[in-house]
Amino acid sequence: MNLTHLRYMVEVERLGSITKAAAALYMGQPNLSKAIKEMEREVGVPIFRRSAKGVVPTEKGKEFLQYAKAILVQMDKMESLYMEPRRSEVSFSLLLPRASYITYAFTEFLNKVEKNTNIDIKIKETNSMETINSIVECEYDLGIIRYPTVYEGFFLPLLEEKDLAVHNSWQYDYVLIMSMDSPLAQEKEITEGVLDKYIEILHGDNIVPNISAAYQKKNARIQEHKKHIYVYERGSQFDILSSCPDSYMWVSPMPKAVLERYGLIQRRCPELRKPNKDVLIYQSSYRLSAADELFIEELERVRQEISE
Repeated sequence: MNLTHLRYMVEVERLGSITKAAAALYMGQPNLSKAIKEMEREVGVPIFRRSAKGVVPTEKGKEFLQYAKAILVQMDKMESLYMEPRRSEVSFSLLLPRASYITYAFTEFLNKVEKNTNIDIKIKETNSMETINSIVECEYDLGIIRYPTVYEGFFLPLLEEKDLAVHNSWQYDYVLIMSMDSPLAQEKEITEGVLDKYIEILHGDNIVPNISAAYQKKNARIQEHKKHIYVYERGSQFDILSSCPDSYMWVSPMPKAVLERYGLIQRRCPELRKPNKDVLIYQSSYRLSAADELFIEELERVRQEISE
């Protein structure tokens, strides 16, 4: 099996067109078509389904391409070991939920990276399903997914099916955060009835496919509050929480430094338990780097700090 041909297949999938892929690869379309046919003959299954609009992977093709991407990522890493380094370099990529404790741990990790090193780092906040798909596609090395513990029966088999490793996890109850000036902060006992008077801030893209909407509404943290605002990034949520005393949000426990920065307080609500789990995942064939290990150490340290 030719590694160059594997790269051809991945490029065709990325662009959805043999013509566009041939142009991007600086080769003739007939030669690329021939390479695809040779690969399909070698593996014994059709990799792409052709149509007037282009090409898309078959079901078997999707599985083949998943392995192809993993092989190419590992080959690139192997080749980099033999390249003469000009300077030391830290390469790190992470997908994460919108969780302040994780970004706080990331900044702590970043501050411990040697100052004279080159860094190639990318992080992105997104939902659990996009994280899983991006890790499978080898777009990122590490991902942290979040789900209510009642969804574990859905997520653990899915991770096993996708051949993803689970490195560590943290189970916790959501806490309420609000402005220090919020009347909610003065409530002696917080119940669902009390919360109905306030505005709930929610992340708007956390819907999990293949789980019915009724089941999600019943078991997830989202309730039938009449007052709610959907946001899609953390900057907006902090602006609203700080400036609108009638707003609140259910979140993972937050570091004290972050709460003080935005003038917020957090309250634990044992009577309204909302157990969730954050899980670190990566390709089962992926070998954690020194940078990955350093980040995981900082993540665990921050978790312990806010759990005390």
